[in-house]
Amino acid sequence: MPLPKIDKPLFDLKIPSTGNTVQCRPFVVKEEKILLTAQQSGTEKDIIIAIKQVLNNCIQEPGFDCDSLTTFDLEYMFLKLRARSVNNIIEVSYRDNEDDKVYDFKIDLDEVEMLNDKEINNKIMVSEDVGMIMKFPSASMLDNIPEDIDPTDLVQFLIVNCIDQVFDADDVYPAAEETEEELNAFIDSLDVNVYNDIRDFFNSLPKLYHKLEYENSLGNKRTIELNTLRDFFTWG
Repeated sequence: MPLPKIDKPLFDLKIPSTGNTVQCRPFVVKEEKILLTAQQSGTEKDIIIAIKQVLNNCIQEPGFDCDSLTTFDLEYMFLKLRARSVNNIIEVSYRDNEDDKVYDFKIDLDEVEMLNDKEINNKIMVSEDVGMIMKFPSASMLDNIPEDIDPTDLVQFLIVNCIDQVFDADDVYPAAEETEEELNAFIDSLDVNVYNDIRDFFNSLPKLYHKLEYENSLGNKRTIELNTLRDFFTWG
């Protein structure tokens, strides 16, 4: 005789980049095992793949694919899904670099929102006639980050993969039609001030945000700002 099926309540999950919502169910033991397996591997890529698999399993929208999300959508939506599936209260610990003591905090994940208070300029002018249009980093891009990439190369990788098009006075050059070598050479030829404009684009993107405030043993008021998934969860 077949065992009864357990119905799960559905809830709305917001996609920050669009403001749209999708129907989602809480994750269950099957998805928890996916996350634990990825956590044991300890690699960033395995964790990202697991997060996307869990979201794809739980979002109840025909044809939905997490690869269509931005990276900040992915982080926000997983954090909110985890709050509805396990517990909205998590405990984290941070060592104060002034008195070297460890302080414990409880965070309500329902209070964590997206910080989106900067104007995003995705049009970067290289010269009077030449410029480029940037796009948000995509969740699919994360699968292609090389293992053990150093920070400098990671920045270059993100920039190259977020160029949507290059243009001049006469034509538009879609980045998808250019080789990685050509795009890297183009970036390497930029003036430093243009490169800084690109960094400003990334710094202006929406991000998770939660602030912890406390007083350390020396009587000094301290602040910790959390804005990535790793700030809220320990993966490995």
